[in-house]
Amino acid sequence: MQLCRRCEKNKQLRVEADISADPFWCGRCLSNLDMDNFTISNALKRELQAWINDYGTWIDWGNDGIIPNGVLLEQRHNEQGALLTAKVKLALQGQYQVVFSPSTFAMGHSK
Repeated sequence: MQLCRRCEKNKQLRVEADISADPFWCGRCLSNLDMDNFTISNALKRELQAWINDYGTWIDWGNDGIIPNGVLLEQRHNEQGALLTAKVKLALQGQYQVVFSPSTFAMGHSK
């Protein structure tokens, strides 16, 4: 199994949530990668799926802003993402360099 079709020898894996995307990204070219191509448990896949499904609950999509308490919601989402990244690191130990990329939308839009 190769990590990324564009970056065959790259072993950098980024964990990041986004709308309608798997949480794994090539750490080099930032291509979205299919979570099912990695040797992680189904339980961890379900946890990651629930986490990405929660992405953006702090965003006011109609006004390109954040909802009340949006900064706190994003912070909690990032804390969960960091915990899940630790689980991914453990599951893929020695296979990939795994890093977490937190969401910064709310912090960038807070007043």
